[in-house]
Amino acid sequence: MTATLEREPQASPAPANAAAANTEQQASGSSFYAAMRLLPPAERAAMFAIYAFCRVVDDIADEPGPTVEQRRTELDLWRADVGALYAGAPPERIKFLAEHVTRFDLQQDDFLAIVDGMEMDVGQPIIAPSFDQLDLYCDRVASAVGRLSVHIFGMPRAEGLALAFHLGRALQLTNILRDLDEDAQMGRVYLPAEALAVTGIESRDPMTVVADRRIDAACRWVSARAHEHYAKADAVLKARPKGRIRSPRLMRQVYSEILSKMEADGWAPPRHRVSLPKTRLLWIVLRHGLVD
Repeated sequence: MTATLEREPQASPAPANAAAANTEQQASGSSFYAAMRLLPPAERAAMFAIYAFCRVVDDIADEPGPTVEQRRTELDLWRADVGALYAGAPPERIKFLAEHVTRFDLQQDDFLAIVDGMEMDVGQPIIAPSFDQLDLYCDRVASAVGRLSVHIFGMPRAEGLALAFHLGRALQLTNILRDLDEDAQMGRVYLPAEALAVTGIESRDPMTVVADRRIDAACRWVSARAHEHYAKADAVLKARPKGRIRSPRLMRQVYSEILSKMEADGWAPPRHRVSLPKTRLLWIVLRHGLVD
């Protein structure tokens, strides 16, 4: 479950090359789509190619059906395909990334980190990980995507890495707080053990955890960490570094408002999945699309 992948219903996983041809349609209506539409054509195409890669490896971890060993085997095949891509002999299903890797100097380790992150969701479900384990997960499934993205945005290295680190984690923690019930239904609880300990929640049964009214305090523990990362990302963005930063600014605005709305509503059950009204999203798009 990456930060940029807002869950959309799919009949079945699509091959990566087919997904690459239809990423704009897949993402349509999401804040990711709105943010990417602010980019010039070459940069936008590269971002949707990364989206397609993330989508297909995410589906390997999440779609029902395959066994754990089948999932791991398929993820290993994608690792091999990434290696072949960087060796100059990409298999057909990953060729859609080749021109973007060359044009924007995208790094092999970041694609491999994304696959490693998806593998963390395979096998033993993630339930109340340590905060360090959660941070590693966020780095792989979100900040690695950010590191690829800031290359495409044309940001200087230091500022780009800082933004990827902090905004990736902020977005992922926000997603975790928004998807509590969906994740529990999949047998997962990403809230860290330290947050649950603060509230006295001892159960490790996902459905029991999310039904406990004390979960609100655990979520606020996580939201405080998300705000710290948003603040550090803001410091990078407010310095107005070189590059196309309107898209990450838009993502930051949308997700931080979702977080604030969740905080106002609270996380005690029953919950509803928070999203921004389309009119508010449109206003944010217009603001960030018209103002540098």
